[in-house]
Amino acid sequence: MEIQVVQIEKPEPINFILGQSHFIKTVEDIHETLVGAVPGIKFGLAFCEASGACLVRFSGNDEAMVELAKKNALAIGAGHSFILFLGEGFYPINVLNAIKNVPEVARIFCATANPTQVLVAESEQGRGILGVIDGFSPQGIEDEAGKDWRKSFLRMIGYKL
Repeated sequence: MEIQVVQIEKPEPINFILGQSHFIKTVEDIHETLVGAVPGIKFGLAFCEASGACLVRFSGNDEAMVELAKKNALAIGAGHSFILFLGEGFYPINVLNAIKNVPEVARIFCATANPTQVLVAESEQGRGILGVIDGFSPQGIEDEAGKDWRKSFLRMIGYKL
């Protein structure tokens, strides 16, 4: 068995969700969930089929996000994995619970805009995701100034009152 690191390729401000599901129906159900959850959402979704033709299946309503999804799904190449790129100005916090409730979704590995590496194991049968490296390592513990910054930041972007 070999372990590989796959770097997610995307523009800096773009958020994505990486997960695992269990059925080809995932593509249509996540698509329907997204358009029902956030009016006007822009996204691209790709799913690695794990049997049959073993194709990267895809959907979405933003061509640039669809292309990112297809490219990254193919690079990861792990059966039953999916990757969803959200157009600029759309965030996982607004759709994550809805996606978790899609019956085919088995797990979420990450939801982030950070630089991300996917740890992929490859055997003679195929590939699987072991986990992700999301962003960077901590540089210390927050102090009072750090707490104040965090609280004011959340209020500035509208997530807290």
